[in-house]
Order: sequence, then C-alpha cells, then structure tokens
Amino acid sequence: MRKRLWLFLRGFFFVAALVSLVAVLGVGIWYLRSQGSGTSIVLNAIPGGRQPQGVGDWALGFYLQLNAEHINKPVSDDPTPIHFRIETGETAVSIGTRLQEMGLITDVELFRRFLQYNGLDASLEAGDYVLRRNMSMREIGEALQHSKVEEVTITIPEGWRAEQVAELLSKREITDGGMFLAVVRRGEAVQHPLLESKPAGMSYEGYLFPETYRLPVQPTPEDILTRMLNVLQSRLPIGWESMAAAQGLTFYQVLTLASIVEREAVIPDERPAIASVYLNRLKRGMYLNADPTVQYAMGYQPDSGQWWKTPVTIEEYQSINSPYNTYLHPGLPPGPICSPGISAITAVLQPANTDYLYFVARGDGGHVFATTMEEHERNVQIYLGGP
Repeated sequence: MRKRLWLFLRGFFFVAALVSLVAVLGVGIWYLRSQGSGTSIVLNAIPGGRQPQGVGDWALGFYLQLNAEHINKPVSDDPTPIHFRIETGETAVSIGTRLQEMGLITDVELFRRFLQYNGLDASLEAGDYVLRRNMSMREIGEALQHSKVEEVTITIPEGWRAEQVAELLSKREITDGGMFLAVVRRGEAVQHPLLESKPAGMSYEGYLFPETYRLPVQPTPEDILTRMLNVLQSRLPIGWESMAAAQGLTFYQVLTLASIVEREAVIPDERPAIASVYLNRLKRGMYLNADPTVQYAMGYQPDSGQWWKTPVTIEEYQSINSPYNTYLHPGLPPGPICSPGISAITAVLQPANTDYLYFVARGDGGHVFATTMEEHERNVQIYLGGP
C-alpha cells in the first residue's frame, strides 16, 4: 500500500514538474519570438526601461500579450492636446486613475502592469506633460518618462485692459478669451497673497501683469492668472509693503493708481512725477481729473475699433456717468483700469518728492507740471491754446 502511494506521488510530481517545464519553455519560446515580431508588448523597449527577465516577467509578458490590442490601440482618434501634471511622489496607480478619468486610457491595472513589465513604474517623472487621446497606452507610458511640455509664448503689453488681454488670448488660440474674461470679471477663481486687499466682488483687472509668458498648450484661465500673479510678486521691489503703507495705500490701491499712471505716462522717466501729482491730490482731497479713467468708463468705441477713446472732450468729462469718472467722483476709482507695468507700480511706491498738483501734455509725449492753479492755467493756454 505504501509502495503504491509512493509510486503515485512520484508520478504526480513528475507530471507536475513536466507540465511546469513545458509551460516555462512555452512562455520562453513565446517571449523570444515576440521580441522579434511586430506584436511585442515591448516594441523594441521603451527608452529608459529595463529588459524584462525571469519567469515572473515572462508570465507578466504573457498576460500583457493577451491584452496587446488594448495597450497598442488608442482610445480615440481625437488629437486635441490635454495638459497633464504628475506631482512629486505620485504613484503609478494614482496616475493611471487620473489618466482613465480623463479618457486617455481604459484600464488602470493594465497600465500599471505594463509599466511594471518595462521597469518604468518607479521612474515616472514629476512635471507637466501634453498628452492626446489618440496616443496608445505605450506612447503615454513613454511620454511620461520625461517632462516635455509643448509651450506657447505670448507677450501682454503694458497698459492693456482685461478685454484686450482676452482678445489676444483668443487671437493666438491659446485659450477661449470669453471664458478667460468671465473668470477675470468674477474675481474668485484663484487665491494669492497679492489678492488679500482686493475687495470682494471686484475683478482681477490690474493683476494681469504685462510680461512675456511661456504657457503650456491650452492653459486654463486659472493657470494663466496664477502665473501672472506669481510673476508680478517676483517683480515687486524689496520692502514694497512698507512703501505702500508709507503712502497710506493698500496694494489694491497701489495697482489702481499705478494703472492711471501707466495710461498717462508716455515718457518712462515722468512716471514718478505723475504719480506724485495724483498722490498729492489724494492727500488734499482733490478730484484726480484723470482722463484715462473716463476712457475706461467709455469702453469700446465701435467707430474707431478702439478701447481707449482719444481725445476725450470736456463735455464727455462731465457727462460720462460712471464711478470710474474721476472728474465726477473724488478719490481713486473703484479699481484698476488696466494692467500697469512694474515701472508704473514702482513710481507709486516711490514717487518723486514734489509739490505738483497739475500737469498738461506738451504734445510731444511729455508733460509740463505745475504747483498752483494759476501756473497750470498758463501752461494750458501755452500748450493747448485754451482755458
């Protein structure tokens, strides 16, 4: 009895070993053949990946080969660029889950196993990427090894109002300008230290810092605004908080006054003097009488196709009913009227030390400044030929 049992067990283990050997040899033969065929999951190996080895890898490769169609076939033929970001320390499962939610892959576990097979699950690089739904799972896995974001460059000029910035973004096909403008006008989409003094309900007008930006393809309005705020913060002079406090202004008020200076000044060197005029008038409770605020209130001019009407008549100074009309309302307007550059902002933070209360354009881009009304009236007569 014992002898027969022993013979049975020996036969059983022999057969089991033989089956295992055949299975290993079969998988091995498949693996070797697949490496030389066009149906291989590795497809000449992903750059940066390791060469699979051992029985475990062969078994995993067999599983992946059964799902080769899902790995090598894109989920869609849609070529639209999609911005995708990998955070530092993010796992392959987390990344795969988000890829599936965004419609870029169909199977998180298959994606993870594919990366594991190629030794790439631990080498996904944090950063920004541009992916497309017409990319296969293999192409996505390869793309995520090196953060190479497609970028576009755009320059926002100084002195532009939000509508002009939105128009440029649409014209350059960077983002939907109407959607961007709606987000700017709501003024609630992003949080940033520079926004602390912005009154609730006010737009982001004035914060759209004029600069040249390198943006990812199809950035969101929130991404653009955050970049603008970060660049603005980096350009401010050291100690700007105490400078603003010395003028009795919040940062929002600094931006508001700087936006007026930006629109008034043609010659850069005059900005500190122009800023001193407005600050002196504010301290005396005088009306600012700033032409650009009336232009802002008037808005788009269909006849000329311009946002800034020039010239503005005396009648319009008195007839444009808007809180931004500083001929009718004392003090600062409710908020900025454009995006001031750092030179205009610094001019408000560090104005010229003058007693000037008036200035008039000379006609060559420069201005003549005056301390008294009598002196100003003489200058108006000389340079404008009127009272």
